Amino acid sequence: MRAPPSQNAPTPSSLTPKRQLGIIAAAASSALILLAVLPLLGVDTTDGGRTLTWLSPPRIAAGDMTADLYWQGRLPRAIAALVVGGALALAGTAFQAVLRNPLAEPYTLGISSGSALAAVIAIRLGIEYTPLGTSGISLSAFAGAALTAYLVWRLGKVGASLPPATLLLAGITIAGFCSAASMLALYTSDFAEVYRIVGWMMGGLDYIRYGELARAALPIALAGAVLLALARDLNALAAGPDAAASVGVSAAKVLTVCFLTASLAVGATIALAGPIGFIGLIVPHILRALVGPDHRVLLPVAAFAGGAFLLVCDTVARLVLAPQELPVGVVTALLGGPFFLYLLLREKSSGKLWG
Repeated sequence: MRAPPSQNAPTPSSLTPKRQLGIIAAAASSALILLAVLPLLGVDTTDGGRTLTWLSPPRIAAGDMTADLYWQGRLPRAIAALVVGGALALAGTAFQAVLRNPLAEPYTLGISSGSALAAVIAIRLGIEYTPLGTSGISLSAFAGAALTAYLVWRLGKVGASLPPATLLLAGITIAGFCSAASMLALYTSDFAEVYRIVGWMMGGLDYIRYGELARAALPIALAGAVLLALARDLNALAAGPDAAASVGVSAAKVLTVCFLTASLAVGATIALAGPIGFIGLIVPHILRALVGPDHRVLLPVAAFAGGAFLLVCDTVARLVLAPQELPVGVVTALLGGPFFLYLLLREKSSGKLWG
């Protein structure tokens, strides 16, 4: 399997350190501006029409229902979008780097499907809470992601090596099995369970609160720190394992650490918000064209851009059918499906998908 065109060489970016920091700062500033602005937007339907409304700061600080709407509803939802979107984009960037395949992302590697299956089983069995008081569905989703990552890793190993093509095929196989098992569980469920399962599998940010955010933020932050620390190794690995070995980088070690770390980050996001697809596919590709293949810049920018992208998608999901709301996973799927098809056709025509 050969690398996509933008990853053909491990040479670092021609950008100076000052410009690299400037690009990262611009991405972070853009995400924070969106965080400050988008939760203020709403739609007023009280008179039978649809009017875009704006929550003014004095009303937010008043301590009334408007303040509760902002502080307990819209703000934690917006922060969750930044956290979830950033983690998914970061994981997708890492997957594409170590597997050297433009279609690699949490869905194609089976991580999302395995996590979703575990959550579906928890709903089917009525496991609402654990003895510690945490959500049994969220904990099951996280455990499912960890178990799936381990199974894919074990199936992908060939002796002491870990070929990217084999790992990707193992992920696709596991994803197919988990999706079929989820459908079986759905088919044998009653109406109430079907409603909950379908709602959860669409992915959403509307019921997330600060406590859940805090629990998910720790594993995501740790995974992000590990992936950022491996940015130079990912630059070397972009040219292939032989080129990486020539500069002292163990391809198998970097692949294993990145794959398992990114998978745990994905598991934490699914435990928080359900399966939200295609963020890890769309954002890295767009950014690679804009800022280049240097992972010292690409990884942190992907984290901020992924969060901003999901925040915009969630705002659209919240406003477009108000007073009803679309699950944000539906919006990302509507965008990601055609994008995935475009990438597939592009790589197929160039003969670089499987090399």
